[in-house]
Amino acid sequence: MATPRLDAEVLLARVLGRPRAYLIAHAEQTIDATAAAQYQALLTRRAQGEPVAYLTGEREFWSLALEVNPDVLIPRPETELAVERCLALRADPATIADLGTGSGAIALALALERPEWRIIATDRSAAALRVARANARRHALRNVEFLQGDWCAPLRAHRFDLLVSNPPYIAASDPALKALRFEPAAALSPGQTGMEALQRVVLQATAVLVSGGALVLEHGANQAADVALALVAAGFARVRCHSDLAGRARVTEAQWP
Repeated sequence: MATPRLDAEVLLARVLGRPRAYLIAHAEQTIDATAAAQYQALLTRRAQGEPVAYLTGEREFWSLALEVNPDVLIPRPETELAVERCLALRADPATIADLGTGSGAIALALALERPEWRIIATDRSAAALRVARANARRHALRNVEFLQGDWCAPLRAHRFDLLVSNPPYIAASDPALKALRFEPAAALSPGQTGMEALQRVVLQATAVLVSGGALVLEHGANQAADVALALVAAGFARVRCHSDLAGRARVTEAQWP
């Protein structure tokens, strides 16, 4: 949905270093030439399709203001469903891994809600991990460790009560990728079918989950059946899918027997 007025207000507030409410209360105030030039530059970039989150360098997720840049995917509200499911599945102290953490959104939301958990977040991108570590420092969340590597590869020496992941799941031929061209391609599409990363995570998870541990996966709205089949084929039990607020099947969880 296009939100030109909102975008313009957010960008102007960023240039002025003020909250949006300030703009309303001081609508008659003019800005100096330097600020006007900065604002115009941001408007031009926005008109070319660059996301507001990259222009401001920030996106809120689970009440956390997170640094974002083109090295990481912009956190989406629907990903909060994955956080909700993790919190619902485990209330006691546990060892958790967030696979493909990007900006650290899921791992840091869980760290905020469950400071007694031990959380490890992995990503193969060193640039993404720099952003995630900066976000952990920003919010003084110290119960998260960041490891570089592909999915479960850095975790072989550990066993986990819960794994969670929002892997890339858009098929390479999907026209939706055009609108997402400013975000890192590797974080959006894993290949031709869109299932490649999900299938890798499912298979790798079997080696690091404890008996009775759970796997929580975010996926595309049309992938729930395929994800469930992959989980059952890998030996998982109690497969359940959950829908977002729009009624789209977006998160599937399963238990390692």
